[in-house]
Amino acid sequence: MTIKLYNTATRAKQVFTPLEEGKASMYVCGPTVYERAHLGNARPVLVFDLLFRLLRHEYGAENVRYVRNFTDVDDKINARAAETGREISQITDETIGWFLEDMGALGALEPTDAPRATAYIGAMIAMIEQLIAKGHAYEASGHVLFKVRSYAEYGQLSGRSVDDMIAGARVEVAPYKEDPMDFVLWKPSSDDLPGWDSPWGRGRPGWHIECSAMAHDILGEAFDIHGGGNDLTFPHHENEIAQSKCAGHGFAQIWMHNEMLQVEGKKMSKSLGNFFTVRDLLDQGVPGEVIRFVMLSTHYRKPMDWTEAKRGEAEKTLRKWAEVCVDVEPAASVDAAFMDTLRDDLNMPGALARLRELAGSDSSALKATLDFLGFTLALPDQEAIDLSTYAAALADLRTQAMVSKNFEHVDAMKTALLAAGVEVRMSKDGVELSAGSGFDPAKLAGVL
Repeated sequence: MTIKLYNTATRAKQVFTPLEEGKASMYVCGPTVYERAHLGNARPVLVFDLLFRLLRHEYGAENVRYVRNFTDVDDKINARAAETGREISQITDETIGWFLEDMGALGALEPTDAPRATAYIGAMIAMIEQLIAKGHAYEASGHVLFKVRSYAEYGQLSGRSVDDMIAGARVEVAPYKEDPMDFVLWKPSSDDLPGWDSPWGRGRPGWHIECSAMAHDILGEAFDIHGGGNDLTFPHHENEIAQSKCAGHGFAQIWMHNEMLQVEGKKMSKSLGNFFTVRDLLDQGVPGEVIRFVMLSTHYRKPMDWTEAKRGEAEKTLRKWAEVCVDVEPAASVDAAFMDTLRDDLNMPGALARLRELAGSDSSALKATLDFLGFTLALPDQEAIDLSTYAAALADLRTQAMVSKNFEHVDAMKTALLAAGVEVRMSKDGVELSAGSGFDPAKLAGVL
């Protein structure tokens, strides 16, 4: 029953012992809500959904509190509003709705709490006042800044010294800063930007103070786990620790970070043309459970590479398991060997190996364990996809080619169909088409 988790702060796996016996608490940094979630945004959601499920299994759903915030006050949101002429609330409400819908399609449970930053401005102002009173922050030109050098342990999470950070990092140079590394807790707002009254004038919070204030307000002086992508380790999480500790809070005991996502071995970017959202994949007909399976197949502390080959293999595996589990009653409990593997720092690759064993030996245990993971195996029926129009068109081309002896157009259409994941069978009896495991209806555009 022992859970071991890798703690970024200590750079080692450690036994998870909750602060309050029999209960567990977790805070995970959520999205800034101004556009659709891309595939990389889904990785921390699915990683910490897995941990959420594990903690609920161990301690009972009623004894686990999972907080994942929405950052709904941010300069990127302001820029999107200025660019589109839309109200900020319209943008944030719509984007939050999209996010919950898309993550739900991937089988992610909603967290216990999903606070919006704008609902906790008072808590942020109160924390900033504490930091000023304790000598860890100062007001300058309508801004309030955190004194990085006032916290001796700054840099321990990311393993950097302040001087090294200044030498190697791009830091905002501003005349009102006492030190280049000092970061903004509060900044002034013009009349056309969101703002709240404060002791330092009308303004809005910096990004880092938002998570510290929400975590403290909801989870209290200290909590068990803080999670997020490893791109947040510095500066966001480093700054969270500094301001929370300096305000007198215990804050998080374990820090967990997932590695980043690649696409076909390369960093996902719009310039490379390999950038896509979760909704893009769903709209192309990729089942949410297939996306979930691929994402969980790589250990969370290793880079995850999304490839078409993995997607196809994942769908084949899930369809096979769906066949194994047809009309099967799930076992009374999740497979013990699977759970033992998962308790070892969320070792999903090892846990999936156990599922493959169960598929060949114990369908009842397989069904119960897949239920635990959030896999319903309700994949779209490939046989129900109507490809008759394409089959008729290919048959016509083939008939013409038999007369002309020029099979160029037949070969071109067959190649296009195969590229879309369609299985093509041609015989003397005619043309048969069926959707294969990597079927992508979007790639059929222009085939006819």
